[in-house]
Amino acid sequence: MVMQGTDMKVAATPEDLDEFNTEDGYARWQQREGVRVIVDFAFEDLGKIELGPWERKGGTGAIINIPNDHLTNDSHVVEIRPGGKSEPEHHLYEEFCYIISGRGATNIWTDEAHKQTFEWHAGSLFAIPLNAWYQHFNGSGEEPARYISVTTAPPMMRLFNDLDFIFDTDSYLKGRFDAESDYFSGTGKLYKKRVWQSNFIPNAPDMALYGWQERGAGGINVMLEMAENSSKAHISEFPVGTYKKAHRHGPGAHLLILSGDAGYSTLWTKDDRSDLRKADWKVGGMVIVPGDDMFHQHFNTGNTRARYLAMYTGGMGLYKPRSNRGWLADKSVKEGGWQIEYEDEVRENHEHFEADLAAHGAPCRMKAFIPWCTGEVGPTSEREA
Repeated sequence: MVMQGTDMKVAATPEDLDEFNTEDGYARWQQREGVRVIVDFAFEDLGKIELGPWERKGGTGAIINIPNDHLTNDSHVVEIRPGGKSEPEHHLYEEFCYIISGRGATNIWTDEAHKQTFEWHAGSLFAIPLNAWYQHFNGSGEEPARYISVTTAPPMMRLFNDLDFIFDTDSYLKGRFDAESDYFSGTGKLYKKRVWQSNFIPNAPDMALYGWQERGAGGINVMLEMAENSSKAHISEFPVGTYKKAHRHGPGAHLLILSGDAGYSTLWTKDDRSDLRKADWKVGGMVIVPGDDMFHQHFNTGNTRARYLAMYTGGMGLYKPRSNRGWLADKSVKEGGWQIEYEDEVRENHEHFEADLAAHGAPCRMKAFIPWCTGEVGPTSEREA
């Protein structure tokens, strides 16, 4: 219907224009930074990733993007030179920081008169409060300090498409950072039996974990709430000779391997698993779930317990973890969820697992869950100490 008295004009199509503007704010920022960009989703050792100059961050670095145009987040691997420091900055995107190696300290503030300083070392995890000023310092004059940060920069930069707004907005978000003296003290509070609220985890590889029956095989876990972020993180650990149930969710979950001498993840989208990719990992490695609703599964094939830290986008409608039936990634596909139960997995899945265990001289302990397992009975409850 055409309204009377209205001058209706048809918008020009891209073919009618000499140049159609599809400028990407996130791509423009990457170009402005001039830093190395890596597009991949499996890394054997974050400590050995080749970095390029990134002076603003205190030395060298690289940006990691998954091979997916729908970037819900990214990660930055940064190395601060011995005795070096980053430039002070603040921004309107969320950021988790995990220390890969080295030691140092970080200043956080909203005004120069009320700076908070906390020290960190390899294994520390913390969140930068949204739009708070911060600066990192390498505490060693002889060794570099390397960290990885997982951020929501891509969707935020693309949403506003204005880098000055992202980096120069002066508004102080009191709900994110109240400048209390214990904000980064490492203290916290446990909710709902396995949800830990804290803004600083001194040593993630050794943090206490709790039962997670839904994922199977005696695994333990803690869900982390940090800096009032919509982004989320959790730490999971599973016993020797076991693996987790396959499941799926949105893209961008960064899994950093914190312990375990051998293991792998498999990722696939097709029902016949013809596009399955196996990503071997060890301590210091990382696997990122690259695709929308991509099934994936994690296997411990070593002789020690395996632990990983997962960081991902939890809000803004991008991760889709919940429904009125609970966490879909914990619900069986037979019940409308996104998890494949042990009894429903293809037989070759377990056969490959046993072969990999044999190569590492480790026992298979899945007999309680897999009828055709040739190994031994291992964990049979929601938790194995």
